[in-house]
Amino acid sequence: MTIRTRRALVLALSVSAAATALTAVTGPAAATATPSSPTLTWRPCAQPEGPAGQECAELPVPVDHRDPEGPQLTLAVSRLRSENPEARRGTLLVIPGGPGGSGVKRLTQQGKALRRELGDTYDIVSLDPRGAGGSTRASCGLPAADRHLVTLRSWPAPDGDITENVARSRRTAEACATNGGAVLRSLTTANEVRDIDRFRQALGEERLSAYGVSYGTYVGAVYAQKYPERTDRWVLDSNDDPNPRLVARGWLASMARGAEERFPDFAAWAADPAQEAKGLRLAERPEDVRPLFLSLAAELDRAPRATTTNGVPLTGNRLRQALQNALYTDDSFDELARLIRQVMDPKATPVLTPDVAGPMSDEEAAVVMAVVCNDVRWPASVGAYERAVADSRVRYPLTAGMPVNITPCSFWKNKPVEKPTRITGDGPSNILMLQHRRDPATPYSGALNLRAALGDRARLVTLESGGHGAYLGTGNACGDRAVTTFLLTGQRPERDVSCPDE
Repeated sequence: MTIRTRRALVLALSVSAAATALTAVTGPAAATATPSSPTLTWRPCAQPEGPAGQECAELPVPVDHRDPEGPQLTLAVSRLRSENPEARRGTLLVIPGGPGGSGVKRLTQQGKALRRELGDTYDIVSLDPRGAGGSTRASCGLPAADRHLVTLRSWPAPDGDITENVARSRRTAEACATNGGAVLRSLTTANEVRDIDRFRQALGEERLSAYGVSYGTYVGAVYAQKYPERTDRWVLDSNDDPNPRLVARGWLASMARGAEERFPDFAAWAADPAQEAKGLRLAERPEDVRPLFLSLAAELDRAPRATTTNGVPLTGNRLRQALQNALYTDDSFDELARLIRQVMDPKATPVLTPDVAGPMSDEEAAVVMAVVCNDVRWPASVGAYERAVADSRVRYPLTAGMPVNITPCSFWKNKPVEKPTRITGDGPSNILMLQHRRDPATPYSGALNLRAALGDRARLVTLESGGHGAYLGTGNACGDRAVTTFLLTGQRPERDVSCPDE
């Protein structure tokens, strides 16, 4: 997600005021001074399941980049160094999704695959954005009940009423304003972009290559707009719509359409006789899976079921949230079908996965909300949200009005300090986009809008498949080959191309 005309992020804070401004910060301690040229002290940090040779460091960045010598916070950064200086051509930055995703964790998880594909062509690096992972974090002080996915995302009541969503959104916005402090107010796409450029400086690179995923595509697009001369080979995978009027509000709303476009993949899988042996076949025909799911969700709306997680019942909305999570990857279809089977059996006790059953940490919830609320102003009319929810529930019943419902952003206390960046075709033609045709989180329509905005700067590779996150994650050799070839040689397709499902 992104954003920017500049007014003060915070008033210039004196050194004596720095401690007060950062009282809500958790995580690594903030540095007290910033060198004009940041330096990095690397240490080994390889994990048991991660790539060998992974290193980590801390990068100080200003809370307010307009005051570079003022109060600082710390970013966790990581790298895999090329072991062959003669083969190395530069540095590849992995930009995580989210907001709130950890780049250090993503490098740990995907570093082996990237190294296999790219060899020693790059030092591969990433960072935890401010507010995330091992970087300086902020807190809103929210109760656990307000930090579940089904409460952070505003699922309406079974009859479509949003009264409870409005009340929760008000108290969440109030809590973040009271407890978040200067760090929470600084959590924006624009500042993540500036932090990335400071990381570039600390690495001693004139230009970066990049591989951004999901929200990371928006961060990458904004960086390429603000610093085009500092970009080398730029890959954007699972792309966000860059509409500067809407930004995250548009991304959330588009998930209703994305779920509808992706659901037939699950329905075909769930009706396949091959699932019979695992006890996971849900219907004889794909067209029967959708009404089955909707009827079960409605039953749970009326009578929630106890689960193996003490105190966390399975409601209709929790089942709908489980569906949204599972649509990201075919690998999750098994667990969703198993949950649906448990709901179909009145004697079974449903088992919830941790992402559906448990609350986020307060710091995770804070960064997820803060970036999208700080980036752009959201409408505040409760009546308009009520009408939007009623319409969406009819058009997109799988998501039951959640994507267009009210959020804490509607009552956010701090106005955006910058206007969102408008993405254009100004700059070098060095961007390759990769996109599933049926993406539940960043639908194809949004990718086409980003492609149109970038003009001749970009080429689009479309995978004729469903899911979220494409490169080295779905086994599509055509798509993987296009990205790898570009990163190794700089060669892209002459025009937009399509890769068949494999």
